[in-house]
Amino acid sequence: MVSTLGRSEAEVLAWDQYVLKSFEASGYHLSGWRRVIEEAFGHPTCYLTVRGENGALCGLVPLVFLASRGFGRFLVSLPFVNYGGMIADSAEGCRLLEAGAIEQAKVLDAQHIELRHEAPLATSWVSTERKVSMRLPLPPSYEDLLKGFPSKLRSQVRRAQKEGMVARVGGVECLDEFYAVFSRCMRDLGTPVYAKRFFGKILEVFPKDAHICIVSHQDTPVAAGFLYGFRSSLEIPWAASDKRFNKLSPNMLLYGKVLEYACQQGFQVFDFGRSSPDSGTYKFKAQWGAQPHQLYWYYWMKDG
Repeated sequence: MVSTLGRSEAEVLAWDQYVLKSFEASGYHLSGWRRVIEEAFGHPTCYLTVRGENGALCGLVPLVFLASRGFGRFLVSLPFVNYGGMIADSAEGCRLLEAGAIEQAKVLDAQHIELRHEAPLATSWVSTERKVSMRLPLPPSYEDLLKGFPSKLRSQVRRAQKEGMVARVGGVECLDEFYAVFSRCMRDLGTPVYAKRFFGKILEVFPKDAHICIVSHQDTPVAAGFLYGFRSSLEIPWAASDKRFNKLSPNMLLYGKVLEYACQQGFQVFDFGRSSPDSGTYKFKAQWGAQPHQLYWYYWMKDG
């Protein structure tokens, strides 16, 4: 039976317990992201569950409804982040969730549904494989990681330090500095920028899992990254630098610092985020030793 996740503490707890025991789940499946998206953007959400005959949760999919003039009306799992999709104990559970999602799409007059999966899904839905996530296995210590880097890479990190740049990792106290760098970078790229409250809400809902890395030059923030940890993996879904300081290599110190932090915190994998194969960002991430992990985005289209 497919139903919608309610707001009671018991229902939310059961949802998160299922996520935490599922090998296929990402940190974005946690119920806290419903609160982040609803309170930061005001988008309607539809978190679907499927239960077995004994009433136990055996599958789920978090969906967010978006509507705009440019992109139309659609459901996505999940927007603004790299991962989402459905998780279930069986193929039948997935089939029921698919049917439930389609029913919701029809009610909302959505033109399509998008699921952002990290692994192949047994489904008849159309799939695209244009993106990969770049992931780097981490040794127990940062010193061991450094030894495996090319000498040129190590020298670029040291150069930023010699130029007087300083990197630190913090929490909500770094939000203003992060957003100053991030919004300037997005503006320079001509890309719409997320509101600051989005990042603030993530830090509020996930205070133990979300952090910010700031690189400063003479007390001015020049590069910044937003970090999100789940299980043994630390991800940097958003990063930016001030192009006026590019010649000083602030980005190299930024990634050097977050990799050091990842090792110190005991993470086993560092996720550089998604890229298109052979793009500039792909090559930047590959130089650190990151390997591509294929992503699978699935679509249901109203008009076939």
